[in-house]
Amino acid sequence: MLKPSKSFTVAGAGVFGAWIAYTLRRAGYNVTLLDPFGPAHARASSGGESRIIRASYGADELYTRMALRSLTLWQEFFAAIGRPNLFQRTGVLWLTEPDDLHAHASRVVLGKAGVDFEDLSAAEVRQRYPQIDIPAHVGAILEKNAGALMARQAVQAVVEEFIRIGGTYRQTALPATVEDSATRIYACGPWLAKLFPDLLGPRLFLTRQEILFFGLPPGDLRFQPPKLPVWLDFSSQRGMYGFPDLEARGLKLACDRHGPNIDPDTTDRLVSPGTVQQMRAYLGERFPALADAPVVDSRVCQYENTSSGDFILDRHPTIENVWFAGGGSGHGFKHGPAVGEYVAQLVTSAQPTVEPRFLFAAKATTQKRAVF
Repeated sequence: MLKPSKSFTVAGAGVFGAWIAYTLRRAGYNVTLLDPFGPAHARASSGGESRIIRASYGADELYTRMALRSLTLWQEFFAAIGRPNLFQRTGVLWLTEPDDLHAHASRVVLGKAGVDFEDLSAAEVRQRYPQIDIPAHVGAILEKNAGALMARQAVQAVVEEFIRIGGTYRQTALPATVEDSATRIYACGPWLAKLFPDLLGPRLFLTRQEILFFGLPPGDLRFQPPKLPVWLDFSSQRGMYGFPDLEARGLKLACDRHGPNIDPDTTDRLVSPGTVQQMRAYLGERFPALADAPVVDSRVCQYENTSSGDFILDRHPTIENVWFAGGGSGHGFKHGPAVGEYVAQLVTSAQPTVEPRFLFAAKATTQKRAVF
């Protein structure tokens, strides 16, 4: 039933904004969703081919639980709209060192949360995935039911469904002022720092992240699922991760280490030669059959990191009807549905209580990353 007594404007049609708008509209509220360039556009943090969804977060049970809830909601949504292929259950393989405390803590939390996973030795990794070359001391955690979300298509599908059920979408500049009684939720990724420069400018760290796609040998199926999962290689502080060949795009390879500062509006999106050299060297070491593979596509996107890596899901400190939903920090995409539920509950509650880690006040002006 429609609840016209309360209306909402959501600024930003990325994964957070789309799911917040969709969740509020499903609850019967009047909702307007705004974006200056379109849902999951080329400059958005939610743009691009694919994003990982996985539950491993070390000892950080908060995000493990959120990821599991989100996976359920993503799958239910894709089934409801008849597009289950927007989630690819490839599995997610974490390559780990024997003394990796993050990996040890992940095993404990995954077991507690009931996640289906396997511990694999180097020999077992090589036997199961012979296209991956790892040292004898490196093992792995395999999350069997994790995988890849087809990012741009998924966000666009959420917005399309939001419109179908009566939401209003407008492609327009994002408002920096509040001129009416509607509750405004700013979920505009790196543009939060530009719309609120005094408040969020010092608390969001926008970094350039470069991604390459490598072409595969003709007829070679070893780099497609199910023969190859999504993988994360944090062994030896590598911070590399990648995707199998999805939708004939090639092998996707990226680095999770934070790059230089970026302006989301004006930066050219051209991958640097140094990144190509670095990625090719890694590829030759970890996937020897692709040592000479050509680069067939590339992307430059950005992280919007908070000081800790925790999200900002909180009310503006001085304006009652303005809320922030951001700080995806490179791991946020998977959590879109859970964030949508959480923020919708906050903004419709008479006495909202924000998780302390999501508070604006918890965000510092210097970085000390704690979420991986």
